[in-house]
Amino acid sequence: MPQSATAAETRVIAPNFKRRLSGVTSTIVQLVPEQNRQGQHVAVIGPGLPAHLPHLRWLDLLKLWQKPAGGGKRIWHARRNNEMLFGLLLRDVLRMPIRLLFTSAAQRHHSRYTRWLIAKMDAVVATSERSGSYLKVPHEVVSHGVDLALFHPPEGLSDTMAGTGLPGKYLIGCSGRIRHQKGTDLFVRAMIELLPRYPDWTAIVTGRVTADHKPFAASLEADIKAAGLEDRIRILGEVDDIKPWYRRLTLYVAPSRNEGFGLTPLEAMASNTAVVASDAGAYAGMIVPGQTGEIAPAGDYETLRDAIARYLADPALAEAHGEAALADVRARFDLKGEAAALGAIYETLERN
Repeated sequence: MPQSATAAETRVIAPNFKRRLSGVTSTIVQLVPEQNRQGQHVAVIGPGLPAHLPHLRWLDLLKLWQKPAGGGKRIWHARRNNEMLFGLLLRDVLRMPIRLLFTSAAQRHHSRYTRWLIAKMDAVVATSERSGSYLKVPHEVVSHGVDLALFHPPEGLSDTMAGTGLPGKYLIGCSGRIRHQKGTDLFVRAMIELLPRYPDWTAIVTGRVTADHKPFAASLEADIKAAGLEDRIRILGEVDDIKPWYRRLTLYVAPSRNEGFGLTPLEAMASNTAVVASDAGAYAGMIVPGQTGEIAPAGDYETLRDAIARYLADPALAEAHGEAALADVRARFDLKGEAAALGAIYETLERN
């Protein structure tokens, strides 16, 4: 059973109006426990969230006319259009005493409808300077962080290549929903071209294949089979726990053509793994080229392939950049910093 929360104790509500796992959902799952460790009294509502998070029931929304314990106004922290719209219903139609906050990760021009919703918010947060550049309203930039207790360097044999049962000495991986947008085909294409030259490396692909992308995944499997590399390029699909797989990697690749923010490079870097990524989403701000990884223009296969090849040819370089990546994430992208920055925004909203 989900952990229940009371409306009286809740000061911030984090809605999740999408059943399938997404980057937004992953952010909520990681962030809410840290926020509550910092005393922010955040509860979630909606499907698709794990039971360990404090949940409000839909009927509990009827209690939002009452002020929370200690007074002030609650905050409805939306991250999607439908969540903003629902917040407007609560605040402007039902006249509940709440403040509306929206976090925008999108790095594209918003539709007229989205701009209208955003303009109705009491405060807006952008997850990067780049996403903020598409906003037409005042906002603050609060970068996502990673939970350094959950994502950490290898600790034992099961966290190494030897613990996987796969062939080779070094592991390279790509994670995320398997689809064209995520650039999974670019990664597989690079592996088919490069792995015959680097026999010590094995590649894995992890992530969900939804029904409408099964033909895409099947085409990748066919390409791998045609190249005779079924043993060295494994499409594992959705795994129960991605964290140990990050720790087993020597190199992580994030080849997205389009991204909102994108947490996977940070999760890999926190696991002591170097990263080659496209410049989609906020990736370019996460990686220090030549020190913690490399960046390639989104959709540019040749540049991506050549950046990967540099590490396949020199595993010691990948390991050194993995160490640097870990230090950089700890300095710049600790989840505690994200939670504290949001807490300060909440306090301002509650006062004003």
